[in-house]
Amino acid sequence: MKELEGRVAILGLGRSGEAVVDWALDRHGADPSDVVVFAEHDTPALRIAAERLAERGARSVIGASDLAGDTFDLVVASPGIAPHRPLMVAARASGVPVISELELAFRVARVPMIAVTGTNGKTTTTALIAHLLAEAGIDARAAGNIGHPALAAARELSGDAVIVAECSSFQLALTVDFHPRVAVLLNITPDHIDWHGSLEAYTADKERIFANQTAGDVAIVDIDDPGSAAVSVRAASRGASLVSVSTVEPADARVEAGTLVVDVGSGPQVLVRVDELLIRGSHNVANALAAAAAALAFGASVAAVREGLRTFTAIEHRLEPVATVAGVSYVNDSKATNPDAVLKALTAFGERPLITLLGGRNKGNDFDELARMCGQRCRLCVLYGESQPELEVAFRRAGAPFDLASGMLGALEAARGVARAGDVVLLSPACASFDEFADFEDRGRTFTGAVRALPGPTT
Repeated sequence: MKELEGRVAILGLGRSGEAVVDWALDRHGADPSDVVVFAEHDTPALRIAAERLAERGARSVIGASDLAGDTFDLVVASPGIAPHRPLMVAARASGVPVISELELAFRVARVPMIAVTGTNGKTTTTALIAHLLAEAGIDARAAGNIGHPALAAARELSGDAVIVAECSSFQLALTVDFHPRVAVLLNITPDHIDWHGSLEAYTADKERIFANQTAGDVAIVDIDDPGSAAVSVRAASRGASLVSVSTVEPADARVEAGTLVVDVGSGPQVLVRVDELLIRGSHNVANALAAAAAALAFGASVAAVREGLRTFTAIEHRLEPVATVAGVSYVNDSKATNPDAVLKALTAFGERPLITLLGGRNKGNDFDELARMCGQRCRLCVLYGESQPELEVAFRRAGAPFDLASGMLGALEAARGVARAGDVVLLSPACASFDEFADFEDRGRTFTGAVRALPGPTT
């Protein structure tokens, strides 16, 4: 493709932006002056990064709101830059193709892709698919929104390997040719409305995961979720084979008498009992069904899928057990950055009393249903952070028990002060972390470190 050989503008310098810079500079015969990075903000860290790029011959524009009058053949945009931001508006107005790092990865890749999206459960399902394929002896790389850029994986892998890509709505919004052989949609609930502008726009961007699928491809959709169920008919209409997933209704991937059963077109395969899974919660049963369907559709053996389901453990920051201190269990669910993720987490602990830590930066979500459900399930919720006033209003309206704290560590201390042996203290914030932390990982690791430093007998 001609645009892959010309001048490239890179919007943003996060993980995906750095991967694009590396690709652009490493192209055969590339002139470093044809690579320009535009960063919206101006921070000491960005200035240091710009200096490193200058040493390699690339130019950076810090604090940019447009393309500085320059012309390019391709623009690759960071998922962190919303469509309404001046820099993105200027890029689109230039008439040059504007794509995501995910789309670029697809164009560069020499191996097929399996893609996973959904409001919640993407990371667990992506990691589980890669785990199941590895059990089957397939060279599978989990990449994308999971942390390792898809473009880096695309440049590294060849032969019989496969990229299992966690795809955010931000990344999918800027895809054109992206065509995964197997595509998974887990759920669609309100999230990132501040970025997309509406739930309808958010849904349309999620649905792009199926846009280029044809006969021979597989579309896997959880039909228990109303949002994704509404998409399933359209996904199948493009010619891909539809595999439905449900934990409560008849479906291609389902639960029968407490056992996971999956049929991807070659007959039902009995896999493992629900109680053999090491990941908590009914939502993770659905994730396991979707992952098993994806792995089987890609060619993994039934025996390998069974073994992989039995051995897969919790991902960091996703209902991750941290420690039990003085009889109180502490769990890190920092990746729960929207209310629906918290609602799922509340189902993961049976009848054990819960003290839940909620707060951070709201992403345009309503907290009323969350407050009602927390009132029914939690002994106490500790509210903190930038969204504390909004959470407090919802909790007062619902009559749900709550306490207030200053910051996440203050919330942990408040929870420890009232927790009793047998309780679970759950960090499941329902919000983004950016009011206090660099990202959800920083928040989760701060929580984990503080828990491990608590006084008292630890198990």
